[in-house]
Amino acid sequence: MEKKLPNSDRKIIHIDMDAFFASVEQLDNPEFRGKPVAVGGSKERGVVAAASYEARKYGVRSAMPSKTAYQKCPHIIFTPPRFERYKEVSAVIRSIFLEYTDLVEPLSLDEAFLDVTENKMGIASATLIAKAIRKQIFEETGLTASAGISINKFLAKIASDYQKPNGITLIGPEKAVSFLEQLEVDKFFGVGKVTAKKMHSLGIHTGLDLKQWTKEALRLKFGKAGPFYYDIVRGEDQRPVNPNRIRKSLGAENTFDQDLVEIEDMKMALDPILQTVHKRLEKADKFGKTLTLKIKFKDFSQITRSITQTENIVSSEILKQLTFNLLEQVNWEDFPEGVRLLGVTCSNFEQDEAEENIKKTGYQLTIDF
Repeated sequence: MEKKLPNSDRKIIHIDMDAFFASVEQLDNPEFRGKPVAVGGSKERGVVAAASYEARKYGVRSAMPSKTAYQKCPHIIFTPPRFERYKEVSAVIRSIFLEYTDLVEPLSLDEAFLDVTENKMGIASATLIAKAIRKQIFEETGLTASAGISINKFLAKIASDYQKPNGITLIGPEKAVSFLEQLEVDKFFGVGKVTAKKMHSLGIHTGLDLKQWTKEALRLKFGKAGPFYYDIVRGEDQRPVNPNRIRKSLGAENTFDQDLVEIEDMKMALDPILQTVHKRLEKADKFGKTLTLKIKFKDFSQITRSITQTENIVSSEILKQLTFNLLEQVNWEDFPEGVRLLGVTCSNFEQDEAEENIKKTGYQLTIDF
């Protein structure tokens, strides 16, 4: 008999804006509406940072080389990113969330978890709250959002992606088990393409297949992630919605549809990644001394290269210069040709008083999948 899901009285909402960057551009530029739009890159060079749903119909995706996007959709409109504008709209959306609850955990400019178990409006139904938030976002910004409602963060995040765009999905405690059993493992958050492929080779295609494995067997096959997979397929995720989550690092990465071979192509691909990293550092008002470059090759092997400065890395130009230096110092003859992923992370932040107190109490950061 399936045991009762833990914390089934919790009411968690995950709000995810629909094609946020591209939607803002379509909002501000009426001539873009209803047309395929790519934020970032150009017809000749660069990488797509975000794509509108009209562009996605042609197979255009974020992190795709602009040339590929143009080949797939010759009438696509390329527009440069405007992060200050996105941040401005995000602030409006965040203020709407806070009208309903103080337990808001932002994941990025365009998505957040909300715990509305107890809320400022005194509304018993989390679904009604999600509907009200989506309506208010549209009225105040002109943008649409998708929402997922469930008893924990993992299920809420799966739900928000289930009927995108402009959708709303509830996974109640009585439906969570059967929903997860029928769900393809490829759609589990925390299960990437490589892991999904490995699961398929082991005969694991759905949640029900995954459920047949013991925790120890999953640990042996998937390492530290094994117990996580064991828990989530059973709907177990007791992570709280944490509005004061302390980050030990901030970064961004992109996986490319086509492997990169030339250093110059890699530098172009790093440009939007570095812009995102710097904006996140500015937004969090956290600047670290250590920079790490992550490189994943076409055979899925991976290396990292790091550098630590005596002063915080504040300038976007220094961030870029240090990253490019790390890239150029790689002995490419030692590694297989073709890079499928690049990532940049900044860490080694100056510890503030709150971090010191957390260290003293032995608190350990939770990994967010």
